Amino acid sequence: MRSHITTKGLERATHRALYYSMGLLPEDLEKPIIGVINSQNESMPGHRHLDTIARAVKEGIIAAGGTPIEFPTIGICDGIAQGNYGMHYPLASRELIADSVECMMNGHSYDAMVMITDCDKITPGMLIAAARLDLPTIIVSGGVMATGSFKGQKAGYTDLMEASGQVQRGIMTPEELSELEQNALPGCGACNLLGTANSMNFLTEALGMCLPGATAAATSSRKLMIAKRTGMKIMELLEKGITAKQILNEKAVHNALIVDMAIGGSSNTMLHLAAICKEAGIPFSFDEVERIAAITPHLVKLKPSGPHYPADLDAAGGIAGLMSRLKEYGLLEDNLTVTGKNVFENIATAKVTDDDVVRTKETAYSQTGGLKILYGNLCEGGAVCKKAGVVPEMMRHTGPARVFDQEEPAVAAIYGGEIKPGDVVVIRYEGPKGGPGMREMLTPTSAIIGMGLGSSVALITDGRFSGATRGAAIGHVSPEAAEGGLIAFVKDGDSISIDIENGTVTLNVSEEEIEARKVGWEPHKPPVKPGSYLDRYSKMVSSAMEGAVFKR
Repeated sequence: MRSHITTKGLERATHRALYYSMGLLPEDLEKPIIGVINSQNESMPGHRHLDTIARAVKEGIIAAGGTPIEFPTIGICDGIAQGNYGMHYPLASRELIADSVECMMNGHSYDAMVMITDCDKITPGMLIAAARLDLPTIIVSGGVMATGSFKGQKAGYTDLMEASGQVQRGIMTPEELSELEQNALPGCGACNLLGTANSMNFLTEALGMCLPGATAAATSSRKLMIAKRTGMKIMELLEKGITAKQILNEKAVHNALIVDMAIGGSSNTMLHLAAICKEAGIPFSFDEVERIAAITPHLVKLKPSGPHYPADLDAAGGIAGLMSRLKEYGLLEDNLTVTGKNVFENIATAKVTDDDVVRTKETAYSQTGGLKILYGNLCEGGAVCKKAGVVPEMMRHTGPARVFDQEEPAVAAIYGGEIKPGDVVVIRYEGPKGGPGMREMLTPTSAIIGMGLGSSVALITDGRFSGATRGAAIGHVSPEAAEGGLIAFVKDGDSISIDIENGTVTLNVSEEEIEARKVGWEPHKPPVKPGSYLDRYSKMVSSAMEGAVFKR
């Protein structure tokens, strides 16, 4: 076992003594040592309760004959960082999370690992670490948040984001907003929408890297049982020598993309899947993403794109039920999973129990997937749109550009009534390098919806979007402005044409004019302190369409 390097031999007396000083017994060191990476903290509802998940995981490990050693990693709440300087950090923290897991697992030579997560960048950070270390590994998420309520109706995070604009317009009172704030998010768990947190947790199940049940409620006994079984199962994987990269392969990524398209997941999944594939050495191309989108029906619409909540998907059969339906359509690949069984064995008894929540191919929202990759002179390296959240009248749009260097002035203009129907809001210098950190543009997109402009205004950015975003929102524009991409040279009033169905974004300005604008250009300087982590990150990070990973 790997851990014997620290527990066996005369020269390891001090190592053993350090373990004994923490209350471990000599018998404990004869067993496999399992790292339990717990991202529990008190800064976010998705992670507030993870100590209970960790306790169940450790009980399972002990029951199956292992010795669990728990250690932490960081977790930033995108919601609390949203719309302010703090949003420079969540995506950048993904690399820190992966690096910290690597440091601890290799520094202490643990034999296998269970990683406990729930929210946006923590889950992909842990999956990157799993691919890098290639040890027996299982992910377990903290579960989904229950659905809230407001005035007798279901409510959630998306309703809150759009309510500010309704107050601004006089549709809702400040008192009603306060009531909504206190009832929309009723407890622990990944926020009650198909944001990046739930998208990545659901895709982790599709990848085969967690036990079935990613949609289980955070506060349910079922979630604790899944956690305990995870602790037991990791011992089986270790005994059988099943490591992460035996599961994380092209078939697993294919299945994840199929599920992603069927649920219309967060556009951030494109960032994270690209990064995970880079780490695992798996080919990842947006041509393949487009091919999969073209053959996958869009079967599920959760908030903000549709009327349903994550809890509704769980009640309808969860990801396993959805995958059983996708298997019927011949869309999935059979592949090894952390259960020790293949995908098709895992979903053999699963079924959809509500065809309104998980539609059939015949009643699908669309015969193609919920995400779209776009190209054009404004995004020669590509861009991403969650077309599942776009109203039909905005699938094709041409309008004048309203250009902003970074998010804050754009939000002020939207709430100030300066953005008019037909406009195309362009927010630049928000990419991985130029932001830095590729901030989410959820605040401006929610402002557009809240101000009643969702069916007449588009937004284009080299930043990214939350899964909570809906509307004609095109992000991940590459090359980004800080790299001299064409988005850096757009001016107010320029005509921009968007064709989401055909996947094009075009700046309708002559080549001669564009070349003239490039003369003497200097990039916007990012608002970071020299020597800070963000400063280092901006110098090392690759483009969004490469997964925003560190250059190698």
